Amino acid sequence: MSAGNMLYGGDEIGALVFDPGHHSLRVGYAQEDTPKAEIPSVVGVGPEDPETSTDLETKSDNNITQNNNDARKYYVDTTYVNVPRANMEIQTYMKDGMIDNWDLFEKVIDYTYSKVIQSEPEYHPVLFSEASWNVRNNREKLTELMFEKYNVPAFFLVKNAVLAAFASGRASALVVDSGATHTSAVPVHEGFVLSQAVVKSPLGGDYLSLQCRQYLEAQGIDLTPVYKVAAKDVVKERDNARCTLRKLPDNLTPSWQNYMLKSLLQDFQMNILQVLENPYDERVAAQIPSVHYEFPNGYHQEFSSERFKLAESLFDHTMLGAGQLASTSVGMCDADVRLSLFGSVVVTGGNTLLQGFPERLNRDLQHRAPSNTRLKMISANGSVERRFGAWIGGSILASIGTFQQMWISSQEYEESGKSQVERKCP
Repeated sequence: MSAGNMLYGGDEIGALVFDPGHHSLRVGYAQEDTPKAEIPSVVGVGPEDPETSTDLETKSDNNITQNNNDARKYYVDTTYVNVPRANMEIQTYMKDGMIDNWDLFEKVIDYTYSKVIQSEPEYHPVLFSEASWNVRNNREKLTELMFEKYNVPAFFLVKNAVLAAFASGRASALVVDSGATHTSAVPVHEGFVLSQAVVKSPLGGDYLSLQCRQYLEAQGIDLTPVYKVAAKDVVKERDNARCTLRKLPDNLTPSWQNYMLKSLLQDFQMNILQVLENPYDERVAAQIPSVHYEFPNGYHQEFSSERFKLAESLFDHTMLGAGQLASTSVGMCDADVRLSLFGSVVVTGGNTLLQGFPERLNRDLQHRAPSNTRLKMISANGSVERRFGAWIGGSILASIGTFQQMWISSQEYEESGKSQVERKCP
């Protein structure tokens, strides 16, 4: 162990774990059970607004608009993003599971250190998760950013599938991760991703939200988001739901309104949708008790078989559903590791919290796996463990004594540069 790395051994140093995703960035201290904060992976970008300006909103010194030379203002985290403001656009810094807009990403990291961690970056080693298909250029750029701008004492980058497997106590596993924009199946063998067998499909939470929106609008249901509602009028007949609308600023952007509508749809799908253990059957679905849901405007309704039909799209074999995805991935691996992968299928990601998801995946895999296969599904019961699987794995890894010699230290970075990440972080 180099002299530089010995600083991080023991319990004195609080390493930080960052787990970026399309829905949110999870961040917190290693050794903790849950992240300290979950920050939406979007930033509100708008002109300077002196009336609502607070020190928690980050202002850029050099990002000037083309039109009127107003300084741009950046709104980070739920409290600020969810406030209706004129001309505020919602932008994300993620694309295809990877960091894409580095300027916006830096705004979120700045906010994280100043308002969440409330400490200087140079005091904390940093472990980042990354998508299994992350590219070298991105990995080096993140390494460079953390050392050059934030002056971290040490840095490490780990595939999020490896961390999710690690959180479940497995060094080898097939990690099925269903998040906001996609579902992926990633085989992990002895702590390494078998990259030639990574398979992903666009069936994720956002796809479900789109399906829900189309269905609800076709039913003529008024999808008034909560920000528009000042008060719900109390009426006994559900079809006569009325609400008093709030006075809002003019020029609310379509991107912000769509973001707020998406929040409503996400709440609907997580509370109402359910996955059947077998492929969708109208008669079976109709026999299961319906579920009641109340919309922000006061309208409420019972939902029956349609809630299963909507969720069924996640397992649609014509679009590479979750079961097909997993079996395809295992089939692309060497024959001698397939049995161990089927014996440790780790289910993670916020989208897998849909009731019945793990059971259906288990059923689909049993039908696709060889007859002599011992199949074991590993899905944490708690929603926290399932949503934050990769972060929890990072929290465990960064606090293990034997891991401390694996960090890229600032000294090593100064000697060898950003290419160190390819050598030290497989």
